[in-house]
Amino acid sequence: MKHIVQQEYSVNKTKRNRRNGHGSFLIWFTGLSGSGKSTIANAVEAQLVQQGIHTYTLDGDNVRKGLNANLTFSPEDRAENIRRIAEVSHLMIDAGLVVLAAFVSPYAKDRETIQKIVGYTNYVEIFINTPLEECERRDVKGLYAKARAGEIKNFTGIDAPYEAPVAPHVQIDTMKVPVASAVKQILKAIENKLDIQ
Repeated sequence: MKHIVQQEYSVNKTKRNRRNGHGSFLIWFTGLSGSGKSTIANAVEAQLVQQGIHTYTLDGDNVRKGLNANLTFSPEDRAENIRRIAEVSHLMIDAGLVVLAAFVSPYAKDRETIQKIVGYTNYVEIFINTPLEECERRDVKGLYAKARAGEIKNFTGIDAPYEAPVAPHVQIDTMKVPVASAVKQILKAIENKLDIQ
């Protein structure tokens, strides 16, 4: 942007990573509402903290109560929601944190935007691949019932699409894989990123 100059500081990501004793990056959990994203992200973060890793989790509902309270669920606002989260994640990665983000993020182009913002090497995509029927059966927040009744518009899986990731780093089928096993899979996938190169 015109008249904006990037300010460089002597303390950077590399120095923060060395201080913390681990790498910093983004673990992005995508999947339908009720798929188990937040549950698994929470369990992964608990394990990381137990290992002394500096973390922070961003969750769809929590962020929409504050930072993105002015956004709707239209495709345009969904894109802006994800863009803002990606920018916040980028700052947190620079601060030396392992960021966990649990968002439906239904559009492939928006997930591509995340990678461009945080950097491809800083992005780990976790697809929580729970079938719509199971998510609807769980309906932990009662959202599917409201969407079916027409009370919620643009609800992913009902009257808005979900574009499944083609090549996620990790794919979890919660119908077959319990939370503890999912956590082990994810921790294995991020081992190399936690080590400072």
